[in-house]
Amino acid sequence: MKAYKFKIGGNQYDVTVNGIEGKIADVTVNGVNYQVELENEVPAAAPAAAPAAAAAPAAAPAAAPKPAGAGKKIGSPLPGVIISVDVKEGQAVKRGQKVAVIEAMKMENEILAECDGTITAIHVSKGDSVLEGADIVTIG
Repeated sequence: MKAYKFKIGGNQYDVTVNGIEGKIADVTVNGVNYQVELENEVPAAAPAAAPAAAAAPAAAPAAAPKPAGAGKKIGSPLPGVIISVDVKEGQAVKRGQKVAVIEAMKMENEILAECDGTITAIHVSKGDSVLEGADIVTIG
């Protein structure tokens, strides 16, 4: 599953490609599912992934100090708009500590750390529209 953010004519679109089979793509745009017909058939992803996987071990030694993004991802419990991000990368957090606030259905909902650790990645910014399950932060 690949997630993208597009801005078209000043409007933000959160697009997730759930899967592609032949000429049909299953996509979610701002929380609504669509079956999109592609002009050309997309080859199966498995053969394309194999060369990338083979290249990964060669890149692994250079990427050894990669704590950024590693760890437990904290996701959005519902779709909404991020109104604050209350942590910074590298900051230590405790379980139950507020990491962000999301506005959904005209209510503010605090996103809390699910474990003790250090923030290794922040996946959103203030004002971002997010879907349910979208990554907010990663705690390592």
